[in-house]
Amino acid sequence: MQLFDDSTRKKADSNAILRQYIYPPRGLIYDRNGKLIVSNQPVYEVCLTMRELRHKFDTVAFCQTLNIDTTAFNNRIRQIKDRRINRGYSYVTPQVFLSNLSIEDIAALQENMYRFSGVSINKRTLRSYTYPMAAHLLGSVGEVSQKDLDNDAYYTAGDYAGRDGLERTYEKQLRGKKGVKLLMRDFRGKIKGAYKDGEYDEEAEKGENLTIGLDYKLQLLAERLLQGKVGSIVALEPSTGEVLALASNPSWNPEMLVGKQRSTNYNILLHDSIKPLLNRATQAMYPPGSTFKTVQALVCLQNEGITPLTYYPCSGKNSLPISCTHSHGSPVSLLSAIEQSCNPYFWRAFQDMLEKGGGYKNQHIYFRERYDLWRESVMRFGLGSRFTDSDIADLRGGSIPKTSFYDKYYGVTGWKAITIRSLSIGQGEILLTPLQIANMGATIANGGYFITPHLLHADTMLLHRHETNIKKEYFDLVKEGMRRVMTNGTGRHFKPRDIEMAGKTGTAQAGKDKKDHSIFMGFAPVDKPQIAVAVVIENSGFGATWAGPMASLIIEQYLNDTIERTDLLERLENSQLNKDVKRR
Repeated sequence: MQLFDDSTRKKADSNAILRQYIYPPRGLIYDRNGKLIVSNQPVYEVCLTMRELRHKFDTVAFCQTLNIDTTAFNNRIRQIKDRRINRGYSYVTPQVFLSNLSIEDIAALQENMYRFSGVSINKRTLRSYTYPMAAHLLGSVGEVSQKDLDNDAYYTAGDYAGRDGLERTYEKQLRGKKGVKLLMRDFRGKIKGAYKDGEYDEEAEKGENLTIGLDYKLQLLAERLLQGKVGSIVALEPSTGEVLALASNPSWNPEMLVGKQRSTNYNILLHDSIKPLLNRATQAMYPPGSTFKTVQALVCLQNEGITPLTYYPCSGKNSLPISCTHSHGSPVSLLSAIEQSCNPYFWRAFQDMLEKGGGYKNQHIYFRERYDLWRESVMRFGLGSRFTDSDIADLRGGSIPKTSFYDKYYGVTGWKAITIRSLSIGQGEILLTPLQIANMGATIANGGYFITPHLLHADTMLLHRHETNIKKEYFDLVKEGMRRVMTNGTGRHFKPRDIEMAGKTGTAQAGKDKKDHSIFMGFAPVDKPQIAVAVVIENSGFGATWAGPMASLIIEQYLNDTIERTDLLERLENSQLNKDVKRR
């Protein structure tokens, strides 16, 4: 039978040959300027081969050496042998007994290894962080799940892998390749030496180092500004789509999810009422408020709802059906409407774009076609859907409602432009993530295209270019309006000195009995943009009060590598808007 079936021989080999794995160090992670931000620290694990424990194993002495009690020893042995928990269990291969031990933890055992047959010590590495930052972005490393074991033959029980964030996305690059030593053992299980003098041993290969687009100074500043607040800050390099900073608060020190304390600390974070595990930069969705008026202007220009010379009247707070929150002259031009954030102007532009030509004739078919045209143009800015070609983990798509959404609630002929008028000013059913709002700024900065936002510092991502369907001259017009926001409009009080900055403040409704969200989107320098920023501070008030000043400090730091307005920095970072938010 053995001539046709070699399973018996393989089983004999598994008894006679011990495969001892050598774990490679995980790849290092550097920021865009070569600063090491994630490295490794050595740890050790104690393994037991159950077959060898039957030969006069001194359990009491072993427990005393490791400073554990015999009850803990027996409980752990039961767990190891329970195939419901440890599905990869084999009594002839080493099983992890204790893990994440320091050199001090195993020092006594190393000196007494000769006393304990079947005990081995493996060296591994755990993550170490240069700065306590970017926990959401970087992710963490933890023990593999049963799903990992089922889906990837590389892993064995007790291995570690990226669980979330960058660590998960680039797991195969970062993990390297395990080495293996084949050791011969006799029928009692005792090691007799290398199999065939190590001819079939394999060296471990260290993981691949990664350089990401993050600027560590900018990330640290973003997290300082967010202390005591709920919200997020995202900064992108428009020309490449690289993430310069991606901060979400509340957050935690990434060291919390390293080593022995990982499981305990993860449960603390998981059950925290303010949801620190939620990456608000990529997963939280908000009405963009007045920041969306920039896109609204571009789409209405392209689809002939307005022209660069279109004027509309504004009666301030007495305007109907949408009032204006600012006092300014009338009639209003497009540039003035952006500068002064005039609600009536964008409502009228939206209405005229949707009703152009056929209005509501022919069972609303033409009106609904115009809405579909508007929606398609908006979504080409990367809004309302996930970035499917990005390496950023856990993205949500937001919402730009389809006609079918309104048909369901109002009937095919039951809704008009006035029904959905809130969309004209970035409210209503429009929902975007802060990452999408930042990308909206990058698209305007580039004059009509964006590179998919991403983490890896790689030129190949330049091929991931997405074009809008808007003429370039319209972008030039909107850029000028956004520049005026920072010189004469709602952003004039926090413009950095000697930096030509374009921006748009936003104040978005957060629901009944809740304070508005403070939002800002902008970029700089205006003529040759190097950075685009979005800031969202939940339930804090006007965009010009919190989000705008924070964005201006981010831009100042990135372009000047320093901050002159130290008084503004001190005020913002020391402001405690939410007393429940504490650093974890």
